[in-house]
Amino acid sequence: MKSFARASLVRMCTVRVSTVRAGALAGVLAAASFLTVPAVHADPEPTTKELEAEAHKLADKLEQLTEQYNGLRVKLQQSQRAAKVATDNAKRQEDSLQGIRDKVGTLAATSYMQGGADPTVSFLAAQDPQAMLDQAATLRYFAEQEGTQAASMIRAMQSAQRARKSAEERAKQVGKLRGDLEAQRKKVTTLYEKVRGKLVKKDPTQLAKLPVVGSGKAAQALRLAMGKIGRPYVWGAAGPSTFDCSGLIMWAYGKVGISLPHYTGSQWNAGTHISRDKLQPGDLVFFYSDLHHVGMYVGDGKMLHAPQTGDVVKIAPIGGRPFAGAVRVA
Repeated sequence: MKSFARASLVRMCTVRVSTVRAGALAGVLAAASFLTVPAVHADPEPTTKELEAEAHKLADKLEQLTEQYNGLRVKLQQSQRAAKVATDNAKRQEDSLQGIRDKVGTLAATSYMQGGADPTVSFLAAQDPQAMLDQAATLRYFAEQEGTQAASMIRAMQSAQRARKSAEERAKQVGKLRGDLEAQRKKVTTLYEKVRGKLVKKDPTQLAKLPVVGSGKAAQALRLAMGKIGRPYVWGAAGPSTFDCSGLIMWAYGKVGISLPHYTGSQWNAGTHISRDKLQPGDLVFFYSDLHHVGMYVGDGKMLHAPQTGDVVKIAPIGGRPFAGAVRVA
């Protein structure tokens, strides 16, 4: 009987404790429901306007790098040509010097072989006295002239060799700079593509074509360039299906017989500088203090240009970039 009473009491206590615990837990949960828990928010997505601004900034940097690359390519070609000219010059000097050595050596050997004989006897005994006189005169000439002429050729050869080494060294330096620039371009391109991937590409068919007035070579070049509207921008490209800004200019003017370098810095000096109010269709318009962008004036304050990576050849207002000046090529 006592055992049964104790068992009943234990069960009652257990139920009560469980009830108390459950109530306490419910109270804690109820209290927690009134607490404000801060929400974890991700960084807001950039707006389209912000993405466009960032894309334009990166594209502008890419264009700077592209034109710097084009400039270095021109310098590299110049250095390589200078090295070749100097090398060829040194080779010619070496050949000429060797020719003198051979002639003097041959005549000196002949003179030595005849040195033991009396000159009068040798002259009288010679089968061709006139040839002997000519040979003696030639030997004396080379004996007198050898020092001066050979020394002059040696100096010229040494100068040519120094020029060749200098040009080769410049070519190496430019090649290294071009490699460094290419690495920078790839890095910026990667960043640009990430931003551009979030933007919708513009439809090139929506670009308005303006009539080209004039019959000169500049107008002809502009008409040809207009035919490339919608073609993609590709850095370092100069046609016929892809272009960068200076490549488009070089291609168009090349088609009308005017050779221009593939570099905005050189194109800036390829004609006559004109004021903005004197612009005519086909004139070149340059932008930014370092002249890293160029287009062809169309008229009505607009230009045709290859804008940037991810874009296409199109017409745009010239007021959208810092204007640096204009050049009339033809």
